[in-house]
Amino acid sequence: MTLLQVKDLTLGIHGTNILSHINLSIAPGEIVAVTGESGSGKSMTALAVMQLLPNGARAEGSILLDGQEVLNRPEPEMCQLRGSSIGMVFQEPMTALNPVKTIGDQVMETILIHKAMPPAGARERAKEVLNRVGLPPDKFPLSRYPHELSGGQRQRVVIAMAIALRPRLLIADEPTTALDVTTQAQILDLLKGLVKEYDMGLLMITHDLAVVADLADQIVVMRQGKVVETGATGHLLEHMQHPYTRMLFDASGHKVTLPEPVSSTPLLEVTDVVREYRLPRHHLFAAPAQQRAVDHVSFTLNKGERLGLVGESGCGKSTLTRAILGLEQVQQGQILLDGQPVFAGHKPNLAVRRKMQVVFQDPYGSFNPRHRVARLITEPLHLLDHPPAGSERQDRIAEILTAVGLGPDDANKYVHEFSGGQRQRIAIARALIIRPALIVFDEAVSALDVSVRAQILDLLAELCAAYDLTYLFISHDLSVVRTITTRVMVMRAGKIVEQGETESVFADPQHGYTQKLIAAAPRLPELSIT
Repeated sequence: MTLLQVKDLTLGIHGTNILSHINLSIAPGEIVAVTGESGSGKSMTALAVMQLLPNGARAEGSILLDGQEVLNRPEPEMCQLRGSSIGMVFQEPMTALNPVKTIGDQVMETILIHKAMPPAGARERAKEVLNRVGLPPDKFPLSRYPHELSGGQRQRVVIAMAIALRPRLLIADEPTTALDVTTQAQILDLLKGLVKEYDMGLLMITHDLAVVADLADQIVVMRQGKVVETGATGHLLEHMQHPYTRMLFDASGHKVTLPEPVSSTPLLEVTDVVREYRLPRHHLFAAPAQQRAVDHVSFTLNKGERLGLVGESGCGKSTLTRAILGLEQVQQGQILLDGQPVFAGHKPNLAVRRKMQVVFQDPYGSFNPRHRVARLITEPLHLLDHPPAGSERQDRIAEILTAVGLGPDDANKYVHEFSGGQRQRIAIARALIIRPALIVFDEAVSALDVSVRAQILDLLAELCAAYDLTYLFISHDLSVVRTITTRVMVMRAGKIVEQGETESVFADPQHGYTQKLIAAAPRLPELSIT
């Protein structure tokens, strides 16, 4: 029996061909993963099934759901199908949720819109599905708002909304991309359990083969709007026929070789640092409680060393990073860069802060889109006592753009003219242009395709050899941290619970929490590819 049958689907938007002759099928209780790089047509295929296509889209072919044609069905009829027969889980839960409505109201909304049951019954169903996705009402009452939940908990609410009416088909579009490894493993286990329990079909969209290697029954590989290979997961991974599939496989497990650090001189010294936040009072005369985000953290980063920092969301990584960058003052302890305190009294030490730069997770969000690349990457030059001018400035721009794999002519372009990977190269160029003593990479590759991620990792390895970079690399992707750092720290509940040489920690973790993180990380099987 076939639940969803996509036959010869072709889609164009304003005359531009987006999808070309797509064929795939899903049976009840089956998980089909659609994988490929950004722009390959994965999400557009899912939107075609939901009939949520943009204006100007024209689709041909056939999309059958339980034998009934969906393609070009009138919008009122599609409104009846969405939520009841087809549910969808989007990539970013915070944008999929309404920030001014409680989680209970948002889960009930689908039920009430479809008039499946009265309000009292809808409330009970909301409690039931929230409990099913791991948010029991006694700990997570329906009156909570999205901002009161973690990223993984918000994703669970989105899943609860999608399954409230137990649809036959569930579409999950990159549901774990921004989540840490343990939360990602929990969400994948949850989706797998729901498929088995409700006998629903699951269309899983992802750019990372490692995420679905142990999850999917079938894999569909897409490139430039076409299906280039498809088959049962085990067979496809063992017998890849298309070069693009092999490229995705290799990129998912890409490794780089870093030059050995040659210095043992301390650059960054963090000593017994404590950072606390005041919590709201429980009642008028109660003393305010304190939340300790960083709890007596100490470590040293030597010049030329590449240090990784891993841990789940909420463990204190970001707070510690802000303290290192001089953006937050700590209540206890000391942070020194090159022997100088990051804070001079109660004010940031600007002479120290100018020696540090950051590469953020979202390069597009960290740029002003109205400025050209030349202006964007030279913003840090104002930190120098004698910034270069004239031809010296132009030479510096050309040199740094060339170093990150771009061309001098790119200086005159705007960021919207570049791909995601190229924007991250521009962000790295901006960080490098003043030759900082320390660079902080904050989830710098987590939002990139596996192939683009591999290119950025290769770039970092080349820059380490050329510029002897010293950096702190923060990421929830353990496979990336393993290849791009020489030493790693594991953080939990504000404490560093384990640290050491990267390969030693990954090969023989001593702390139970580290063992849990490594066990939860998705990995591709060791295959003899033929």
